Amino acid sequence: MENNQKEDRELSREAYYVLRCHGTEPAFSGKYWNHKEKGVYVCAGCGQKLFSSEHKFDSGTGWPSYWSPIMGGVIEESIDTSHGMIRTEVHCSNCKGHLGHVFPDGPPPTRLRYCINSASLEFIPE
Repeated sequence: MENNQKEDRELSREAYYVLRCHGTEPAFSGKYWNHKEKGVYVCAGCGQKLFSSEHKFDSGTGWPSYWSPIMGGVIEESIDTSHGMIRTEVHCSNCKGHLGHVFPDGPPPTRLRYCINSASLEFIPE
């Protein structure tokens, strides 16, 4: 497939639900919400580097949270009006997989909180 995108059958059930169906895993259930190892988080759908452990922080929400992507251009945004709310949804710029949402309540220096589903990520240790 183009852009190194994994075929749907290659994804776990949880990754398929989040990445392809715009799903959300329950809070405090994902494997990376409390993960502290140093390394890089990549898209589970295509392997694109998305977040560094250096940008990860404990938001208290039960989902992995980052104050910045690893570099510019790896995340795309769209407006999400589901569930009676207006939110900014974030996607992998390479495979367009749903990752989570970004909120303006994070720590300095960006004041952003990228609230990401663990199922949309894979971890590569340093």
